[in-house]
Amino acid sequence: MDGVRGPLHSRVFRNADLPVLFHHADAAAIARQREAVGSTRTRLLLLVVGAALAASPWRAGVGDSFQLVGALTALAYAGVLLITFRAARRRAGAHWQLNRSAAEFIKSMSWRYAVHGAPFDSAAGDATALYLARLEAGLAELKKVGWEDPRDGGPGGRGEETGRDGGAAGETGSGQDPVADGELITESMRSLREQPFTVRKETYVRDRLIEQRDWYDRRTAVSRRATTLWSVTIALLTLLALLLAVARSFSLTQSSAVLGLLSASAAACLAWSEIRRHQPLISAHSLVAEDLAAMHTAMETTVTERQWAAAVYETERVVSPQHTDWLVRHRG
Repeated sequence: MDGVRGPLHSRVFRNADLPVLFHHADAAAIARQREAVGSTRTRLLLLVVGAALAASPWRAGVGDSFQLVGALTALAYAGVLLITFRAARRRAGAHWQLNRSAAEFIKSMSWRYAVHGAPFDSAAGDATALYLARLEAGLAELKKVGWEDPRDGGPGGRGEETGRDGGAAGETGSGQDPVADGELITESMRSLREQPFTVRKETYVRDRLIEQRDWYDRRTAVSRRATTLWSVTIALLTLLALLLAVARSFSLTQSSAVLGLLSASAAACLAWSEIRRHQPLISAHSLVAEDLAAMHTAMETTVTERQWAAAVYETERVVSPQHTDWLVRHRG
């Protein structure tokens, strides 16, 4: 999509207009996130299943000594060990974060270049050369800590997945690798950069600032619902365990197997909630959304063309993953 006309003669600029390298990193981040989250979820479920089988009074003996339930319990715990070993070898969580950082860095730099954000503003001598140098320098820093650049021909160098917004990151059918051959400045980026200030401002406010603010609002709502769900679940499991413990203390029941199952289930729910970081993300995402709302107001009312480059730079700083992580650590 190159220069699609929108209201008031503005330009529509979407993720599809970003470089191919962004789409590869974005797709890799999504795939590794699914792998890391799925691995953790499966291990927690297997631990609960193992506890449930161990607590079951049913033995289902086969022959004189073999017990089917015991074997299934052993298989559940063995599955946990195997998945843990595989997760440690593949390091999906680390690659997820590295690819997400690369994707968001490319996206931020591309937006700053396209709308004259600092340091690629109108006063820059050679903004294109500066953009390419800054972009490559940032990606080089990520490679130092383990990010795999697909242009180097390493593992995962053939981006065959599709990004969130439908940007193709795979083969084009020409026999060439689009990641290696793709330019870091797309035609849509060049076209938007050539537009007058009013068009660039309207496009950035609508397609970047407001879109990001809405995303943070949606994620805050999702985190609130998830926090409520898991908090209620943990409370109910703990309450049931408490009632059974009280009943056992008065000799109303002698079985402790169900107590172990309830404890394992509550622990798994608590671990999942902590891993997903729902509670700290509520505070962090709410603060970012508030900052973006204030920036939106300022851009629409007080920010002049001379102040524009700095305003875009500050907006990109606020929406960066590093800023969100900082808020999670200090406000969680």
